[in-house]
Amino acid sequence: MTATGSTAVAELVVQLEAEQRELVLTRFDNDDAWRLGVLLVDLARERGAAVTVDIRRGSHQLFHYALPGTSADNDSWIERKCRVVARFGDSSYLVGARGRLAGRSLPERGMDPLQYADHGGSVPIVIAGVGAVGTVTVSGLPQADDHALVVEALRHFTTT
Repeated sequence: MTATGSTAVAELVVQLEAEQRELVLTRFDNDDAWRLGVLLVDLARERGAAVTVDIRRGSHQLFHYALPGTSADNDSWIERKCRVVARFGDSSYLVGARGRLAGRSLPERGMDPLQYADHGGSVPIVIAGVGAVGTVTVSGLPQADDHALVVEALRHFTTT
């Protein structure tokens, strides 16, 4: 990685860490999962984005919706991204950026790429005083856009 590339990735890591500190909820139940899921689906529809949306508390899937234009491949990406969040407690995009900065991919760390994907789009659901309790995941766009859609929805959700 070039010095310029390394600087850009380091700046991305700082940005993603700040986002994660910001996106802390006071509570999260099944009805919250429904509202957040519908918000994400509505945002995707407004933009004509073919994505699959998945929300879980632990391993319990509370919301899952695939917009037209998606496929079972998106479900596979969701599973792999969720495993990264569950394993590391950070967004899949942040885990990937940290790996690029360190020069070590998940396979180089002994993780099967068919089971884990450190690509953007899965963000932990964090409750103040509790920690990470689940995931919000989007698959179907380039990784930065998947991540940005989840962050936008969580920001909106935390202010309503």
